[in-house]
Amino acid sequence: MKALFLIFHGFEDFNGISKKIRSQIKALKECGLDVKTCYLEESNKKFRMIDDTIIADYGNGIFAKIKKRISFQSVINYVQKEKISFIYIRYDHNSNPFTIHLVKELKRLNCKIVLEIPTYPYDKEYQFLPFAYKRILWTDQLFRRKFVSYVDYIVTFSDDKEIWAVPTINISNGIDFESIKLKTKINDTNKELHLLGVATIHPWHGFDRILCGLAEYYKKNPNYKVIFHIVGFGVPEVVDYYKRLIKEGNISDYVHFYGGLFGEKLDEIFEKCDMGIGSLARHRSNIDKIKTLKNREYAARGIPFIYSETDDDFENMPYIKKEKADDSPINIDELIKFYKSVTLCPEEIRNTILNKLSWKNQMSIVIQKAMKYNLK
Repeated sequence: MKALFLIFHGFEDFNGISKKIRSQIKALKECGLDVKTCYLEESNKKFRMIDDTIIADYGNGIFAKIKKRISFQSVINYVQKEKISFIYIRYDHNSNPFTIHLVKELKRLNCKIVLEIPTYPYDKEYQFLPFAYKRILWTDQLFRRKFVSYVDYIVTFSDDKEIWAVPTINISNGIDFESIKLKTKINDTNKELHLLGVATIHPWHGFDRILCGLAEYYKKNPNYKVIFHIVGFGVPEVVDYYKRLIKEGNISDYVHFYGGLFGEKLDEIFEKCDMGIGSLARHRSNIDKIKTLKNREYAARGIPFIYSETDDDFENMPYIKKEKADDSPINIDELIKFYKSVTLCPEEIRNTILNKLSWKNQMSIVIQKAMKYNLK
C-alpha cells in the first residue's frame, strides 16, 4: 500500500518532534507500507520535498514564505501520479482556505486521510503566548471544522472518541527503542541529585515550579545539592521568565541551560542526570489526560520521572511521582525522598514499556482501524 506522510514544516536534528516523525515513518514501513515523506526544506531557498526529491521550488524572500503556506498543487499532482491511497497528516493548527482545498482534492482522489492532532484540546495553550501566536489560533478556529470534514479519522493521544464530529483513533505516543540509548551509568547520589528537563519550552511544561522549589530549598542552606539541567530551545518570553526566577531565587549555580542537543551530546546529559522532569503545568492549557513523548523517553532511557497530568501508561508505575496539577513550587525534599525510594534499575524501567509502547505497535493500530488492513 502506497502512503504519504505529510507535514507542513521541516526537520531539525535536535528537535523531539522531528525525531518522533522519523520514528513514525520508520514504524509505518515496518508495518509493510510503502511510505514517502512530504516536508519543507528551508536551508536557503524554500522547497517542498518528497524524500530527497524537490517537487516545488518556491525560491526565497517574502513571496517564497507566502507560497509555502498556500501552494499545494505539487502535493496533489504527486498523489495522483503515484496513486497514493493512504495519507497521514500531522496537524499544524493551519486550517485555512488553501489547506482546505488541499484535503478536498486529496479526498477527491479517493485517498484515506488520517489527521494526527498531537495535543488536544490545544486552544488554551495559546493564552500564554504573544499576539503573533494567537493570530494562528484565530484563523485555525475559523476554518478547522471545514478542514476536518474531508478527514476520515483523527489520531489523538487523548481519550476523546470524536473531535469536531470526526471519529478518532486513540493511541499512545511511542518510542523507537533502537534510537534511544539506555542509561548505563548509575551515579553516586549520596551528595547530589541531577534533574533533567528536555523540552521545546512552553508555559505548560511548568519548569518554573522546579525553579521556585529550588529557590525555597536553597534558602535552608542544605548540604545536599540538587541541580536542574534544561535541554531545548523555547518560547523566548518563557525562557526569559525562567532566567528572572533563577536570578531572583539566587539559584544560578544550580540551573544549567544547554539549548538543543541530540545524538551523543544528549546521551551524555542523560548519563549525567538521575531523574526526568515531565510536564508540570498541563492544567494551564486545560489538559488532564495526555500521553507525552517525554514521559516515554525518560522511561525508555531508564530513569525515574515526575509529571502532573494523567498518563494512563504510567499511573501505577513505581518509578514515577505524580505532582499536584497546580502552580505550587515542587517540594525538593520530597523529590529527593522519592528518588531514593526507587529500586528499579534502568533496564527494568525500560522493560515495563518495551512491547506496548513501540511505535510499530502504535502505528499498527492506526493502519488497522483506518484501512481495515490486517497486518501479518
